[in-house]
Amino acid sequence: MVIILIAGYTKLAFEEVTPIAQKQEKVERGSIVDRLGFPLAVQANFYHVGVSVKNLRDNQKQKERFSQDIAPLLGMDDQYILELISNAKSFVYLKKKIDQSSYEQIKQMTDEKGYNFVSYEQVAGRNYPNHSLASQLIGFMGDDGNGLAGIEFSMQEILSPKESDDTQKTPLQKEAESQNGDSQKNDETQDDLENLRGRNIYLTIDANLQYKLEQIAQKTMQETQAEAMMLIAADSQTGEVLSYISYPSADLNDYGLASESARIDRPAMEAYEPGSVFKIFTVGIVYDERGIKADESFLCDGMYEKRLASGETIRIKCLEHHGYGTAKDALRFSCNDMIGQISDRISEERFMERIRLLGFGEKTNVELPGETLGFVKDVNSSSWSARSKPTIAIGQEIQVSALQMVQAATAIANGGVPVKLSFINKITNKDGSIYYEHTPEYKDRVFSKATADYVLSCMETTAKTGTGSRANLRDVDIGVKTGTAQVYDTKTKSYSDTDFISSCMAIFPVDNPEIILYIVVEKAKGETYGGRIVAPVIGEAADTIIDHLGMSRGGAASLEHTGIITFSQSQPLRIGSTVPDFVGKSKKELLPLLERDDIKLNINGSGWVVSQSPEPGELITENMVIELNLE
Repeated sequence: MVIILIAGYTKLAFEEVTPIAQKQEKVERGSIVDRLGFPLAVQANFYHVGVSVKNLRDNQKQKERFSQDIAPLLGMDDQYILELISNAKSFVYLKKKIDQSSYEQIKQMTDEKGYNFVSYEQVAGRNYPNHSLASQLIGFMGDDGNGLAGIEFSMQEILSPKESDDTQKTPLQKEAESQNGDSQKNDETQDDLENLRGRNIYLTIDANLQYKLEQIAQKTMQETQAEAMMLIAADSQTGEVLSYISYPSADLNDYGLASESARIDRPAMEAYEPGSVFKIFTVGIVYDERGIKADESFLCDGMYEKRLASGETIRIKCLEHHGYGTAKDALRFSCNDMIGQISDRISEERFMERIRLLGFGEKTNVELPGETLGFVKDVNSSSWSARSKPTIAIGQEIQVSALQMVQAATAIANGGVPVKLSFINKITNKDGSIYYEHTPEYKDRVFSKATADYVLSCMETTAKTGTGSRANLRDVDIGVKTGTAQVYDTKTKSYSDTDFISSCMAIFPVDNPEIILYIVVEKAKGETYGGRIVAPVIGEAADTIIDHLGMSRGGAASLEHTGIITFSQSQPLRIGSTVPDFVGKSKKELLPLLERDDIKLNINGSGWVVSQSPEPGELITENMVIELNLE
């Protein structure tokens, strides 16, 4: 017996010890903030309120009194609460996930009145202080602590880490560890095992800019009575998305009450026909292939026609008879006839190959779940026909996502080299140190520099004298392309006569592109042409972005004119002992005054000063605030 025991202990002594399972630490989920640290999603404590009814079974008066006392604090009907506790056998939850403030009020009341049958269960939860702001991007965390949508879902392992091997790590985690080095990774791994705390994610969006643009989006939805809307503003040089809007949106603090439509992340998940905005890529591809020249003319007689060897004739209608025009005119007037003729200058196979090189037909692989591939036809598929190429050239028979459109546009803005879009500016550890920092990821060149510049110049002309003139800015050169596409009805297998997708793409400033702005309005009522309902919104949103980011104005000095233009040299503004007359002064002229520390200049709007306060001639006082209204 002793020998058996000794042998047993000897075996145990040389075996690897399996540690006794300890109670798992609760993970403190990391926060989601904007690029400047403004909180968008934070850890919060919530409480489930319940009642052990066995102590109340024979005391109807106490049940009634308790129901009346607690009902207003829970925001519930006292008769409903009375019914709950009267029908329960032993225990019943009155309400789940009340916030800290409500808990403290209820706890004080129940303690003071001796309601010792009330219990509270603390649960970790999520608070979204800005409610519906950027809701589809931020996403939502469920009661089980797991993200269910958006960044909350895709960055689950970063926000709420668990012990895992290398095969389970996300690409972003692996990239972050390669940035930090193995030694830091090992130290952090050990530290995280002892006390799991999530990392904080700094998004690329600017919450203040997001709010301003959401105000514009809300107004647009109301004025157009549209069913949905998308807006993306991205830094064309880094790929960082500065604003991301998908309407309708959901209040993240009441996500369960949101409609299905409000939960859809449209820019990532929705595939649609882009319409005439796609023509910028058609012209870019064919020009890059040297199929057309900048000064080459095409005749628009109101109908693109092509007779096939079989005797069949392909016809695509144009809205106008534009006469002779170049590729620049084709984009300026959004001419279907000219674009169809331009598409004849490239083979089907090469055209579709170049479209795929722009990223259409594949995910952009941004840090969001559920991204659509879109749909790009194969020339060998049964759905391909003789009219497919000219139809795709004008933005039909192809399905894209808004993210794909913006990423493809970065190639035009960046001299032919696209940059990958991103929503993550940086990720920090619990001590504030950098775990990951975004660096631009440039893709293979898809256009020559000359081609990108040519397409951008075409877009600039479209803004000045074409279908995008309502987006034109007086003091910043902007390039745009508008689009209007009929919605394809999958049930009737035909295009709708009433439902349209109206859109506009913008790149600015033209001389040194910084921003790509893309807006899509779905199923507007009444007016539907993108140049009429979306181009003005592009102009307003671009103005807001320029002002918010402090971008230089006054760069639009070139004007298309047949005569001679003379410019008078304006004298620099100076402020002496009295308030000068600012009316008629441009925003550019006001900028040097912002550097003064003895007065404060509040500039509202853009353009030229139309009114001011105080009036001209009033004595300057220390720290005086001068309000200037521009239009």
